[in-house]
Amino acid sequence: MRCASVVRAVWAVAGVLATTTPSYGQARMSADVGLFSAYVWRGLSLTNRPVAQPDVYLTIPAGSAALTLGGWANVELGRYDDPGNDLSESGGMSALDVAEVDAWAEVSAPVQKLTLTGGALLYVFPNGAGFTSGSNTVEVYAKAALDASLSPKLALWYDVDKIGGAYLEVSIAQSVPLDGRHSLTLNALAGLDAGQSIPGTPGSPDLASFHDDGFTHFDLSAGMPFTRGGLALTPAVHLVITGDRFTRTTSPGRTHDLKVWGGAALSWSKALGQGSGTME
Repeated sequence: MRCASVVRAVWAVAGVLATTTPSYGQARMSADVGLFSAYVWRGLSLTNRPVAQPDVYLTIPAGSAALTLGGWANVELGRYDDPGNDLSESGGMSALDVAEVDAWAEVSAPVQKLTLTGGALLYVFPNGAGFTSGSNTVEVYAKAALDASLSPKLALWYDVDKIGGAYLEVSIAQSVPLDGRHSLTLNALAGLDAGQSIPGTPGSPDLASFHDDGFTHFDLSAGMPFTRGGLALTPAVHLVITGDRFTRTTSPGRTHDLKVWGGAALSWSKALGQGSGTME
């Protein structure tokens, strides 16, 4: 329940995978690592100091569809142990602490101008403080992306374990060419909670993701991918307009209607079966 998105969306908001998206005709191995000023998940500030977020995933063709298996982690780079200022998933007990590990599997298939995706996501918290194994949970999700102007997308996650309830995102994206080689990717995303709030989870209100049902946040972002072969480096910045009491929290005892976070992600992708010295 604490992944910045379902793995690849961490970079998709900045367009980093635009040049490395695998076709359904070949298996492909991909890996990413991001360095960010904070860990913001669904508008919630889970860590308000720098983090590293690596992931790796394998995409396998299956007829006209594709099966993708992956893993992702959130690593807190410092010891976030100032209770008056620091937010930490792991409780701030040590530096270079793996605070969260997620595993996921999904199937995607084109249907005319739509790309439909269904999958499942396991959240694991390996620490003895902060988010612990008591917060481990599972979500199932479905997405629909339309191949049209502004690339509209609709995504729905449903927690089937600890929390219950659904979370919905609607987003659009636009690539703006700057010159013959580079473009700026602009994204707008709105989040909505339907049952993952304190009133919606009466059996486990301490695990609720949001304070209230309804609008959670609005995320405006801009990123510029720099690509070479199978590598892409994407700096990105996000402006979050908060709509829920929990998304407004930026540090213990402090809330804001607006918050800014950003960083850069390095992505690599390679079709399997090619020579080891060749990148695409």
